[in-house]
Amino acid sequence: MFVAITPSVLALSELERVVAPLRASRPELRWASPESWHVTLAFLGEVNEKATPRLERKLGNAAARHRAVGLRTASGGAFPTAPRARVLWTGLEGDMDALDKIARSVDGAARHANVPPPDAGRRFRPHITLARCKEPVDVSDLVESLRSHTGSPWTADRIHLIRSYMGPRPHYESIGSWSLKPPADGGVGFQA
Repeated sequence: MFVAITPSVLALSELERVVAPLRASRPELRWASPESWHVTLAFLGEVNEKATPRLERKLGNAAARHRAVGLRTASGGAFPTAPRARVLWTGLEGDMDALDKIARSVDGAARHANVPPPDAGRRFRPHITLARCKEPVDVSDLVESLRSHTGSPWTADRIHLIRSYMGPRPHYESIGSWSLKPPADGGVGFQA
């Protein structure tokens, strides 16, 4: 399981227009489908079903403490590096301090529900995974192609608890969703 925010339909369609030609140029990569694009706030790994109700309550409490945050997709990068990448991603712009606080609250909620994230202590690096590869590969050309990308602003107004199903056709299922408080400005809440 993991906790995430999902981009708006507009943000997803804009990003798909940017990614489609890249996908066609590098079919050897395992490209994530637009339906699966998300920003992970906390990876939880295997979660005991008995712990899920308590986790859901704690996540609801965490969401209620934070305002929705204005974001947009922007640029790109790779983990660990572009010349030896295993993950190609697009980044985010907006109120990153607020997003970091939401991620820390989600992490705390998971710990208080006795579902500590296995990557606790790792620095939060918000991104949307576009593609993966089993062996390190040079994606410098793709990172360069993404460099000028800047999407339209959107409001992250909910957090989702998502179960992932692995296998030949991995997919995700949202099993819980909680609203963040409306933005202070009443609008998109985007801060560049």
